[in-house]
Amino acid sequence: MRVGVDVGGTFTDLVAVASDGSLEIRKVASTPRDPAVGLFRAVDALIGMGDGGRGRGASGGRVPRPSSRVPIDVLVHGTTVATNALLERGGARVALVTTAGFEDLLWLRRQDRPALYDLARDHAPPLVERRDVVGVVERMGPAGPVVPLTEPEVTRVVAAVRGLTPAPGAVAVSLLFAFRHPAHERRLAGALHAALPAVPVVASHEILPLFREYERTSTTTAEAYLRPKVSTYVARAAAQIAAPLQIMTSSGGTLAPEAATTRAASLALSGPAGGVVGARLVGQAVGIADLLTLDMGGTSADASLVTGGVALTEGAEVVAGIPLALPAILIETVSSGGGSIATVDEGGAMKVGPRSAGADPGPACYGRGGTEPTVTDACLALGWLDPAYPLADDVRLDRAAAERALRTLRPDGGGVAAGIVEVAAAVMARALKRVSVARGIDPRTMALLPFGGAGPLFGCALADALGMSRVVIPPHPGVLSALGLAAAPERVELLASLHVRLDGVDAAGIRKAFHPLGVGAASQLPGAVVTRFADCRFAGQGYEVTVPAPQDDPAALAAAFRTVHRARYGHADPDQAIELVNLRVAAERVVPAPGLGRRAGVGGPTPARREIGMRGGGSVRAEVWPLGELPPDLELRGPAVLAGPDATALIEPGWRGTVHRSGAVIVERR
Repeated sequence: MRVGVDVGGTFTDLVAVASDGSLEIRKVASTPRDPAVGLFRAVDALIGMGDGGRGRGASGGRVPRPSSRVPIDVLVHGTTVATNALLERGGARVALVTTAGFEDLLWLRRQDRPALYDLARDHAPPLVERRDVVGVVERMGPAGPVVPLTEPEVTRVVAAVRGLTPAPGAVAVSLLFAFRHPAHERRLAGALHAALPAVPVVASHEILPLFREYERTSTTTAEAYLRPKVSTYVARAAAQIAAPLQIMTSSGGTLAPEAATTRAASLALSGPAGGVVGARLVGQAVGIADLLTLDMGGTSADASLVTGGVALTEGAEVVAGIPLALPAILIETVSSGGGSIATVDEGGAMKVGPRSAGADPGPACYGRGGTEPTVTDACLALGWLDPAYPLADDVRLDRAAAERALRTLRPDGGGVAAGIVEVAAAVMARALKRVSVARGIDPRTMALLPFGGAGPLFGCALADALGMSRVVIPPHPGVLSALGLAAAPERVELLASLHVRLDGVDAAGIRKAFHPLGVGAASQLPGAVVTRFADCRFAGQGYEVTVPAPQDDPAALAAAFRTVHRARYGHADPDQAIELVNLRVAAERVVPAPGLGRRAGVGGPTPARREIGMRGGGSVRAEVWPLGELPPDLELRGPAVLAGPDATALIEPGWRGTVHRSGAVIVERR
């Protein structure tokens, strides 16, 4: 049995994949004050402790330790602990050691504005205080030492770090050109570790050995900032779960706990990455290789892209305002989840988010003390959700409470619910356009795959907004991220800067440059499939494009780069020189793809019917079908509600769906 557990802001989802392909699903309420409790309660629910295995979790909020009889081969965990630490600024106090004269690098940034036309908006502050930055008299250049690092200077820097008050919880070391010449960094990191054995010391050449000092320093500082908290969380989870544990990374692979504790910054998008892996599996099952994905949970919505059956991976992502130049699946997050709170501003315009009701107290309809109107309250008031279906644990929906909350925006409640879902859909549509249209990709040539607890309710609305004609509703959409975690491969990635012109290097030079990375990846993950990539750009450009590099032939690499550049940016000058900037090697040990675990229905089920409101106003009578229990090839005509145990989908008027043999529903515009 492989198990995936995704800890979200509102619910914690668990999917267990048995050897025969069958699935066990559990959904429990998350515990924001201590996310580990949600993890333990989900495993508790799987093994039947406290509730007879019905999936409602342990009672009384206790933290059980699953016994050794748990039949789990591996448990893959998607965690938000790193993300939350960045969002809430809850990491360690960091001391930054950098080359003298560059102490202000994190504040100077790239000399750009966060929003070009918003003069009142500022960048998020760095993760280190300016008074905690220590300059080092040393200097490396492209060819080697320019100013030597003396032993008295090492002693002075160590004393300066030890003398900081309050004492730092971690130390980041990032020197100029350390990605090419790390000798000075190694000496300083070694001396600091010897003087402060209980304090993590993070060196930039170990975390991100690539050029661009600002992104390298920002990423190294983030690693130091997150490492103590992530280490504590991962160690606790590994000790409590009596089964082999793997942690999901932002790039869609997994790491063992001991590796994850030294790669804390690579977990910043741990949970959302699992959803993209799950979406790719569904795409393979239904034969669709190009997908726009949207994971709409309780707190936020995450948009991503799958092209040619592969999730788009990019570096230099920004999480909570902090640049992290580590490999990561492209994910655009917006504050438009089921728990996002709707308000009316001074001009009378409705807004949804960024504040969220979260898991505690949650939307008003949860009956846990929430009184502000949310997207979930609006969906319930429109009749899209059924109060008879419990969401998780003891959470049952109270329509009267939802309508009371909606009336706080307008006393008669008229049109408020429809307005909220319209605004929420517009926010999510913008995120989908940023991952597609902004990258030169026409969404009309793709299929939309919405998932998460609330995503399938908005599939048709979002497809309309982007001019798309096909929507894929996956089986078990509410726990697809957890399914993706269970299917995620073990993965190790190594990076190095090269920076040469392609017309100035031959096949032997490329092979020699890749060799140490390939050896390192194979040694870290024996038996894995090793894949090579290269970051290339036209000479004079300030950005790179990552392309596969299976061959050592420079001409083949140039042709691959021009093809990808033309597809993304619409042009590729055949006469312009190309630079090979960075090398990347990924070692991946894949696991057998799980079945989607559908429970196929037989015969022709008879739908129920109920009145539902529409986002454009008015109401219609819709058929209500049991999602996940429909026979293959059954045709569904909108308006229709597909109610499942973990999520609900909506097929709007003008759309029709066909049940695929995998259990997915392919919805197309009539």
